[in-house]
Amino acid sequence: MILERNNFPNVKQITRELNRSGLKNQLKNFKELTTIYQLRHAGANEIGTKLENLDDEYSINYDHNPIHHMEERMKSVNSLLNKLRRKGYPITIDSIKENIHDIAGIRVVTNYIEDIYRVEDALVCQSDVTLLKRKDYIKSPKPSGYRSLHIVVSVPVFQSNGVFDVPVEVQIRTIGMDMWASLEHKLRYKTDVPPDKVTKHTASLQKYAAELYDIESRMQEIFKDLS
Repeated sequence: MILERNNFPNVKQITRELNRSGLKNQLKNFKELTTIYQLRHAGANEIGTKLENLDDEYSINYDHNPIHHMEERMKSVNSLLNKLRRKGYPITIDSIKENIHDIAGIRVVTNYIEDIYRVEDALVCQSDVTLLKRKDYIKSPKPSGYRSLHIVVSVPVFQSNGVFDVPVEVQIRTIGMDMWASLEHKLRYKTDVPPDKVTKHTASLQKYAAELYDIESRMQEIFKDLS
């Protein structure tokens, strides 16, 4: 199981992005933004370590690794500002703290469908982890066919000036769901693809999403029968 940890933006990077956006003067005390990023990054590291430990426990005690791999990511400042505008939130530090919970995120890719809920249960039952939000796009897929479990949890982060409860978004899905989502994302954001081809492949992906889920369900049954 591999956890890919990405570097988070530093003060200079955040300043450059704010300057390009033209919103540096609008977002007062912008250096607080770096503090937010540092705390969210630390929170993601805490959750990542917890998930690594859980996967190790299952490997030792149950001879099964529910997690195939994980990816940690930080939302860019441009994406953050765009989300504030899109949602109609004020562009302030307080607004970011109150409304934006996915600055730091971890994508957890599991081996089987049941592992998704196994990982979720093992994580949220920990005494220092609090479940804030939950959206199950596996039992209720999006119209596009997208499947994934999205949860937002908070975890305490210990700093030199105190302890802070930090929100982290965790997306949990199978290898097949992750492959599908990556292809769908490429189709949606690859701007040079002709519209007729986008329409054609979008319809195909909707169909394949259901077929892929059925295949993964049957493969899971084989795994359970062999366990």
